Amino acid sequence: MLYRISNGRVMFAADTILEHVDFEVRNKSDKIAVIGRNGAGKTTLLKVITGEVELTRVDGEDSSITAPGNPTIGYLRQITFDDLNETLDAEIRKVFASIIEEKKRIDELVVLMDSVEGEEAERYAKEYTSLMDDFKDRGGYYYEKEYDAMLTSFGFTADDKKKHLSEFSGGQLTKLAFIKLLLSKPDILLLDEPTNHLDMSTISWLEDYLKNYNRAVVIVSHDRMFLDRIVNVVYEITYQQVVRFSGNYTDYVAQKKERYEKQLKDHIAQQKEIKRLTELVERFKNKPSKVAMTRSKLKQIEHMELVARPADYDTKSFHAAFTPKLETGKDVLFVKDLVIGYDTPLATVNIDLKKGERLAVIGDNGIGKSTFLKTLVGEVEKLSGDFRFGVNVQTGYFDQRMAQYTSDKTVINDFWDMYPTLTETEVRNRLGAFLFTQDEVFKDVSMLSGGERVRLSLAKIFNSLPNVLILDEPTNHMDMIGKETLEAMLVCFPGTVIFVSHDRYFVKKVATQILEMTTDGVRLYPFGYEDYLEKSANTGDGSAMRQNIPETSNGKETSQEKNTEVSASQAERLAGKEEEKRQRRLKKLEEKIEELENSIAELKKELCKPEYASMYSKLSEIQADIDAAEEELLETMETWESIQKTDNTGRE
Repeated sequence: MLYRISNGRVMFAADTILEHVDFEVRNKSDKIAVIGRNGAGKTTLLKVITGEVELTRVDGEDSSITAPGNPTIGYLRQITFDDLNETLDAEIRKVFASIIEEKKRIDELVVLMDSVEGEEAERYAKEYTSLMDDFKDRGGYYYEKEYDAMLTSFGFTADDKKKHLSEFSGGQLTKLAFIKLLLSKPDILLLDEPTNHLDMSTISWLEDYLKNYNRAVVIVSHDRMFLDRIVNVVYEITYQQVVRFSGNYTDYVAQKKERYEKQLKDHIAQQKEIKRLTELVERFKNKPSKVAMTRSKLKQIEHMELVARPADYDTKSFHAAFTPKLETGKDVLFVKDLVIGYDTPLATVNIDLKKGERLAVIGDNGIGKSTFLKTLVGEVEKLSGDFRFGVNVQTGYFDQRMAQYTSDKTVINDFWDMYPTLTETEVRNRLGAFLFTQDEVFKDVSMLSGGERVRLSLAKIFNSLPNVLILDEPTNHMDMIGKETLEAMLVCFPGTVIFVSHDRYFVKKVATQILEMTTDGVRLYPFGYEDYLEKSANTGDGSAMRQNIPETSNGKETSQEKNTEVSASQAERLAGKEEEKRQRRLKKLEEKIEELENSIAELKKELCKPEYASMYSKLSEIQADIDAAEEELLETMETWESIQKTDNTGRE
């Protein structure tokens, strides 16, 4: 056990943030996720671990923090740069000082062991063995390669090493602080939303790094795919309590549902038994011959360990199942040789987007994704080429900078000024759909959190009833339930969606097409994210895959043909029977495909029902059924395609 909080409580003034917290890092290699709604206390828990926040002592309660061996704890918020005139290389190399000193001592011990004998030599040998184990554990043999690989993965070049820290932007300095933290290799590494503002390739690299990191990691994140691929323990903070689950995020979801259903079942069964025993006592309590029995039943009730009704899922979220004011035509957006950029070109884009498509724009940071969206909405001038929207297109644009939007107005006035014809009741109802209720509508916009500002911006956008949504990183400040709510809204949206996101799970759930922007160019994949991963992994063009073409015999009869004992007529009859079997199988598969497609369509209709808009558990169940049906449909279609391509001789 590396670290433990027992029965911890955190209070700020009269507000209790966390209570009865039992949290521990049990093993050196634990990869732990801390999840919960925005404002649940996740970052507060990290600050308790670093010592920035102390536990609140309450009379009569025993609470403690235990950290045997005083493990080193690293937290990104604590990394600072004392001298911005220092070069990048000199600053980062500070974390290697102890490794370099250790190597010097190891070299000294090699010399000393050769020069002495007896007990002194044995003492030096023990020190040498201990230092070598630590040196290897800390990556002493490969830290230079790790340093260079890390710089490249975070977008820095070899020339950047010579630059002074003052030459880098705030975002680049944050990345350098992250690199410095990772290379320092603390015993417990604390990461608060590490994937925010990282592109997909960097996130993928970070996943691999953390999976192989030989120390403990505690991660606060809303990136579900990131957590699925890294963690083996999940702590959920809900209703001020901390609950432990084993496994990754998907395991947590399944276990939470199972625990909830079991506790609810046990609670209902116990309440029925209590009711039965109580009715029995009431019925016979005035009969002298039944006094002993009634007392026995009362004691039975008294000695029961009550099973509490499980707390309902905290599924409170925004909702906006709206219908666009106008319907577009089939053609929504046509882009021809569109060159985007500012002073210099960033990319050239060609797409033909149809009604109902949901296009995800992905790629590394700085490649031109946001610039492309800004060009479409007229915020950035095109450099050359052309694009045009179709008939009746009305766009709703979300800029990722809206999370920093500020105003001296209150929430209600900020919204009302945009829609002055609405009544106060209409305004409050529409803000209420985005969780601005009661006195929250009188908050100043400048006092809102990033997530609250995002909700206000989405409320204003959706109220205009657009038929084309253009969204730039809409989920950056959302918790998991918020992301899942927006996913469901976009899947049910009858219009067209163009969005930029680094959240791979979100892209997987929403996108029907992928526009990938790279330094080698822009490529459109006319299918979802999972197929994109498969196709983009191929080094060549998928349409140019080699076909298995049988060689010809050049008119010469082979020995096999000479020796065949099956006559032409027999072969024809056999082939006919095989073809009949093949056609029957194809027909069954086609019926199954139609059945699955109808089932998926019905499930998607159910997913879009307004009464389920904020019912997280119900939406999750429906989505799980959709995912399973779609997977079965894909397998069935692949089988059908394989049989369809095979003739009655068994050849393709």
